Amino acid sequence: MNADKEISDLVYKSCFMLDEMDFSGYLSLCAPDYRYRVVAYSPELRKDMVWQDVDKEAMQHHLELVPKHVREMVSVSRFPTVYLIEYEDGGRRAKVFSGMQLFKTKLDGGETRLYAVCRLNDVVDLSNGAPRLLSREVRMHTRQLGTGTQVPF
Repeated sequence: MNADKEISDLVYKSCFMLDEMDFSGYLSLCAPDYRYRVVAYSPELRKDMVWQDVDKEAMQHHLELVPKHVREMVSVSRFPTVYLIEYEDGGRRAKVFSGMQLFKTKLDGGETRLYAVCRLNDVVDLSNGAPRLLSREVRMHTRQLGTGTQVPF
């Protein structure tokens, strides 16, 4: 398998794991020093707002608490599209730029609506065999989310 396909598969699999709420599967795709950030640009403030910035340990703790939260009765479906992969550090790392649409589907009636649009800026470690996520910055285009979700984008 070529590196571009392995990297793209990692991005798609990470989103699938979150759709399935397989949090241990998601975390297994992440390097030990993984960092997750959610950022949105505010034209009113003329700067980025950081909505979340956590390491792997904090992400794991957050995901362990998800089942304890009162949640909207919906499933979230993520549809990423990998746009560009740029290799660096002699091929040991890759920057991956993807677009993503998120949809919410009500469990009691099947109504589906667009929830958010964002860009994923991932850094992938390629130095130890299987690719692993080193970082993911979710750059939100949608800022009015209504009822949120405790599950990462």
